[in-house]
Amino acid sequence: MKAAVIESVGKAVVAEVPDPTPGPREVVVEVAACGLCGTDLHILQGEFAPTLPVIPGHEFAGEVVGLGSAVTELSVGDRVAVDPSLYCFECRHCRNGHNNLCERWAAIGVTTAGGAAQYAVAPVANCVKLPEHVRTQDAALVEPLSCAVRGYDVLRSRLGAHVLIYGSGTMGLMMLELAKRTGAASVDVVDINADRLATARRLGVSGSAAGADELDRPQGWDVVVDATGNAGAIQDGLGRVAKAGTFLQFGVADYATRVTIDPYRIYNQEITITGSMAVLHSFERAAELFAGGVLDPEVFISDRMPLVQYPEALDQFASGVGRKIVVVP
Repeated sequence: MKAAVIESVGKAVVAEVPDPTPGPREVVVEVAACGLCGTDLHILQGEFAPTLPVIPGHEFAGEVVGLGSAVTELSVGDRVAVDPSLYCFECRHCRNGHNNLCERWAAIGVTTAGGAAQYAVAPVANCVKLPEHVRTQDAALVEPLSCAVRGYDVLRSRLGAHVLIYGSGTMGLMMLELAKRTGAASVDVVDINADRLATARRLGVSGSAAGADELDRPQGWDVVVDATGNAGAIQDGLGRVAKAGTFLQFGVADYATRVTIDPYRIYNQEITITGSMAVLHSFERAAELFAGGVLDPEVFISDRMPLVQYPEALDQFASGVGRKIVVVP
């Protein structure tokens, strides 16, 4: 089969690789679409994946075409979205319900062969069947949406909160849509990318600007979400949190990224700084929200490119052009 392969740091190719074979409790999925994510860029930079080469792609959906010998829950022909999370279920964090912090954390498309290929293997437990009205190619959005749902689990956002989001890429826009659904009094978005900011306006924001100084909230925001991973945005956002407010580090920063905090202000104004890591008990809920229309795929997916153009798709994603880019095998 054809697959994208990150062969070494900075080098991605499309190559012929052996077809996958399922284990007893695994299925083979014929991939309909696979989304690109900032994590893929980190893998390309030599972060996250313990060894290279690896077939990337942790945001994918497709049709079941092969069953392991002990699979009874799914049938050939079922259409599924795939949760890429692979946990040990044995370490302290797994036993305490924080599987996303697993000491042996792994993920399809990060540490094992992923969905940027014609076929991919997944545990049956990681597959969520899609209802008839959901297009399989669109369901590659379920995985990033599940990360956004996890973010709001961490926030425990109360009704009537004023929310500021840094970044109007795919993840920032998903956080925007969920903020509206969770009863925010206002949602403002900051981004230096004018085209992406225009999409935020299309989805409906209270305010949008290239910088928070242009927005009128001198007392700050109850919830500030960084969806960029950019040091400058994070540093600015930390200073925009209102008293008793919360800052969520949602965007994936480079390992070397550093910012400074003001400990006295955190103490004196009871500010919470927290983070949200990947997926945790949120994939099925995201699939249900997606089926219910929380996102418009035609707004969120800006480019559908053939798998053979995976390296070019990575370059486009890295340049900040478009929103969600998916490759179609």
